[in-house]
Amino acid sequence: MEFAVLQAFNAISVSSILLLIALGLAFSFGLMGVINMAHGEFIMIGAYTAYAIQNLAAPAMVNGVETQNDLMFLLALPVAFLVAGAGGMVLERLLIRHLYERALDTLLATWGVGLMLQQLARFIFGAPNVQVVTPSWLTGGLVISDDVTLPAKRMFIVALVTVCIAAITFFLYRTAAGRRLRAVMQNRDMASSLGVATRQVDSLTFALGSGLAGVAGCAVALIGPIGPALGTYYIVDAFMVVIFGGVGQLLGTVIAALGIGSLNVAFELGSTAVVGKVMVFVMVILFLQWKPSGLLALRTR
Repeated sequence: MEFAVLQAFNAISVSSILLLIALGLAFSFGLMGVINMAHGEFIMIGAYTAYAIQNLAAPAMVNGVETQNDLMFLLALPVAFLVAGAGGMVLERLLIRHLYERALDTLLATWGVGLMLQQLARFIFGAPNVQVVTPSWLTGGLVISDDVTLPAKRMFIVALVTVCIAAITFFLYRTAAGRRLRAVMQNRDMASSLGVATRQVDSLTFALGSGLAGVAGCAVALIGPIGPALGTYYIVDAFMVVIFGGVGQLLGTVIAALGIGSLNVAFELGSTAVVGKVMVFVMVILFLQWKPSGLLALRTR
């Protein structure tokens, strides 16, 4: 039973990280059809934002007390969302806006932007990896038994993902901007003819997706060192979750992240992490051969 509880928590934890990373990509890819290869770099921007904000408080620390770091990490979450979101809006208005309906061009252009952002991070923060200090209230964990302890950092990430999903659901179904976003996603031409400023919706959606990637960067910074190439480790998995769940489908993205995360953990039990990831990738490809639209297809009429 203890082993089952630990593995179930590991599956939920891995799925939460995948979901948080893929949420932003689900909107930009689902709404605009933009293959944003720089999405991983916005994750990196969020992680470095948390690192930079913590460094601002470092000189005021006394005898290694991390109280100010605790406060700075909480502050880093909304700041990372705003910084990454602003970067996404600038990218959309200067580059992406001129490449709509040219999927290959957006792939190549955003890949180049990602490389430039990586070099910029190396110039500002250096090539070696850095570490974000874990807040004191996220050290330790919930002790289930002598052999099973649920890390507090992972539990926090699960709670953060839950809050993000609730906020996105409220935005989509309870605000005018969310209704306009759903209208454009379902039928862009009809929404435009009814007076919806579709380009403005595109810009807002791209900024929202980039901001969510920034929040994901803060979460990823809790579980390991961060570096300029941080985002490249997650971008393939993020696209896999979005496509598997159904393009532009929030519920499908949630289900896909849970499924892929659980399969990753299950396959790694009897093999290595690399073999497990390959097996999951093969299974997703086989599923898409049977159902190309993903788990949940977008309903239109």
